Amino acid sequence: MSNAPQLIHGRNPASQMKATPLLTYANQLTILRMVFVPVFVLLVIYGHPKSAGLLFVMAGLTDGLDGLLARKFQQHTVLGSFLDPMADKLLLTAAFITLTLPSVPVAIHIPVWLTVISISRDVLIALSVLIIHLQTGHSRFPPSLLGKCTTAAQLFTVGLCMLANFTTQVGMEIFLPVVYATLLITVSSGLHYFYLSVKIIESYQRAEGHDDKSRHQDQ
Repeated sequence: MSNAPQLIHGRNPASQMKATPLLTYANQLTILRMVFVPVFVLLVIYGHPKSAGLLFVMAGLTDGLDGLLARKFQQHTVLGSFLDPMADKLLLTAAFITLTLPSVPVAIHIPVWLTVISISRDVLIALSVLIIHLQTGHSRFPPSLLGKCTTAAQLFTVGLCMLANFTTQVGMEIFLPVVYATLLITVSSGLHYFYLSVKIIESYQRAEGHDDKSRHQDQ
């Protein structure tokens, strides 16, 4: 028997693994964005809001660039689909909590109620996903349009807080309308996810009932 590695579809297995690396360029940028999170928090807390604002912009650029690279090089991975939303959520949650603290030296603070509602929405969605998965085995939960809009609105709210450290007048003029718009979108997306969760559970129960009925008929 030959000791040479077997060829699959004319390719060496090592070369096939090499074709889809785990740490793609996109995934490396996503991990870099996660590394930015504690640096951003420390810069804000220790009174360097302008530097934190620039870092936040860089994080936003990596968010757009990693998706572009994944599409360009056809390097969509399971790791990337897990890391990308996690990086966004870590950045947003850390930014919201930090910018809510009244002792933090920034020009504008995010209202406590908006931070509480935003984080509560995320926790409830995560619990719903876990319960549905455990009860039904359903594992596909693609982000909805409202969910994407919520992320964009929350990012814009944080960005506006950071912008106010460069130009207070512009930030103060539009901050409250943006905060209330973010609240509306956040609550709406939370209700929409709840509606989708109910639909998933109902469809599972209907399918289970149909299977039970079929089994009884067979007997």
